[in-house]
Amino acid sequence: MTLDALLAEHAELEARLADPSVHADQAGARKLGKRYAELTPVVKTARELAQARSDLETARELAAEDAVFAEEAEQLARTVPALESKLTELLLPRDPHDGSDVVLEIKSGEGGEESALFAGDLLRMYLRYAERHGWKAEVLDGTDSDLGGYKDVTVAIKSRADTPDGVWSRLKYEGGVHRVQRVPVTESQGRIHTSAAGVLVFPEVDEVEVEIDENDLRVDVFRSSGKGGQSVNTTDSAVRITHLPTGIVVSCQNERSQLQNKARAMQVLQARLTALAEEKQQQEASDARRTQIRTVDRSERVRTYNFPESRISDHRVGYKAHNLDQVLDGDLDAVLDALASADRAERLAAG
Repeated sequence: MTLDALLAEHAELEARLADPSVHADQAGARKLGKRYAELTPVVKTARELAQARSDLETARELAAEDAVFAEEAEQLARTVPALESKLTELLLPRDPHDGSDVVLEIKSGEGGEESALFAGDLLRMYLRYAERHGWKAEVLDGTDSDLGGYKDVTVAIKSRADTPDGVWSRLKYEGGVHRVQRVPVTESQGRIHTSAAGVLVFPEVDEVEVEIDENDLRVDVFRSSGKGGQSVNTTDSAVRITHLPTGIVVSCQNERSQLQNKARAMQVLQARLTALAEEKQQQEASDARRTQIRTVDRSERVRTYNFPESRISDHRVGYKAHNLDQVLDGDLDAVLDALASADRAERLAAG
């Protein structure tokens, strides 16, 4: 879409949002507001650039007659290219899910009980990161390990505000295999072991994007269980949904009723099927947009957490830092900024 078309769309959205009747449909108004917020930085930068170009032309004309304006012209000559670069970056195609909330899954892998403990560490890291950003995090389901870790756990992370850059824009880079190097609590000889856990991230969808046939579902109900396997509910309120064509299994046991658990599990299933459909589409189309789903191979090791050296390394962009304790306490912004910057540079290079 051209810049002129985006400017026209922004003006149209502004007019529509000023109409009180539009807000009778809250979902529709929220969607319009989110798009308006996406376009506002583009419009603001385009206006600043137009003004700077006009000022530069005027300053150069005046500098020919009065040397006082020469310095202003030089400053504006530096400002215009900077604004041009910023506008070019803003005009790059956006990931349509950037404003979305996410469903995040962590699964223990190689390493047995140590891997499950590491999965628990990763869960705490993401929960603390969500807390730092004022997001709401809710553990939907999990399978505990004997020593207090997780064999697998699913968490929904939601922003408390509708913004162009939501949870997905930050956590979409987390998909992949995370490796840990440390002395396990089960190791009596003090030897360093390597184990791993897998992280999957899916954008939550607001509307039905993939049609689900009820005949393709097997729904099982069971009693909710707490940490260590003890029963915390005397009724069969927990729900497990199996999507037969794909084999995807989703369960939820944290809501109060069976209906609520089923609705939440269906929402997670919807997100996973949408991600699967997008992945298939992107694999078939060589010119499809780049997204996290396509660029991050989930079987690939993406990050290493080295405890003896207090080092975190992201292998995709060569990022290294020796602040492992802070990272595991939710201070993830530096590594996520590096990933976002590399992604942005690659998209700029691709035109």
